[in-house]
Amino acid sequence: MRAVYAESITPDDPLAGLVVGERPEPEVPDGWARVSVRAAALNHHDLWSLRGVGLGQDKLPMVLGCDAAGVDEDGREVIVHAVISDPSWTGDETMDPRRSLLSERHQGTFADTVVVPRRNLLPKPADLTFEEAACLPTAWLTAYRMLFTRGELRPGQSVLVQGVGGGVATALVVLGHAAGLRVLATSRDEAKRARALELGADAVFESGERLPEKVDAVMETVGRATWSHSIRSLRPGGTLVVSGTTSGPQLDDAELTRIFFLQLRVVGSTMGTLQELRDLTALLAVSGARPVIHDVVPVERARDAFAEMERGDMVGKLVLTF
Repeated sequence: MRAVYAESITPDDPLAGLVVGERPEPEVPDGWARVSVRAAALNHHDLWSLRGVGLGQDKLPMVLGCDAAGVDEDGREVIVHAVISDPSWTGDETMDPRRSLLSERHQGTFADTVVVPRRNLLPKPADLTFEEAACLPTAWLTAYRMLFTRGELRPGQSVLVQGVGGGVATALVVLGHAAGLRVLATSRDEAKRARALELGADAVFESGERLPEKVDAVMETVGRATWSHSIRSLRPGGTLVVSGTTSGPQLDDAELTRIFFLQLRVVGSTMGTLQELRDLTALLAVSGARPVIHDVVPVERARDAFAEMERGDMVGKLVLTF
């Protein structure tokens, strides 16, 4: 079968270990299901895997990819939930200490066929294309959990989204607008700020620019470069939800004095649950909101898509088709 996989790990040159070629058809363990992939979305997780973060040499070769939509063995159109929890685990699967994502311990979605636990399949809504559905399981699910589960935001409240452009930040803007939040967004890039306004942001600002108002919550995926600005943008009692540190995890100043004096909440968030994925598809159905897709390319051009994601000059998701 055709696949996009990591053959080797090179921290300083991730694309050096990327191969677009043939892999054996996967076996199907008991309780698992075979899915014929129609579309699969790229995430920065895939680049980190090629750098050896979360993926060891002993797991190579590893088919990359967390997200997919396709058709199962019974002919049903499905979305693949990427979080693989222990079979004995009950409750929120993101809390399972033995959880993993597809392409970490189990072969990923960038292939003609992916094999996943049967419980990880969700019916694809008929009004979503395969390409749109493939965007949901990682970036869009992460954004949904940040806003509504961990951030506990309600219609009418205000939220600041740092670093618009990437998949999660773009999803935060669209979902926040769809749910009736007042959305403020930042970016260093003027074109990305303009795009955020088109996607539903109420106001946009240069990265680090002082806001005209304090917000109820900040969605943080950037880390070191925006942390201080995030803390200083919150109202007393506000919430900062962090799900990533693309600019680095080390802080010169964690703003601890401001955090305790203003009684701020700093909340971590990772991926999402199968139920939250259901809730996300329901929100899209009632609101009419749809995932933002930067480009759709055939699997044969996967290397070009990886290179574009590494450059970062895009808004929305890159999707491979099979």
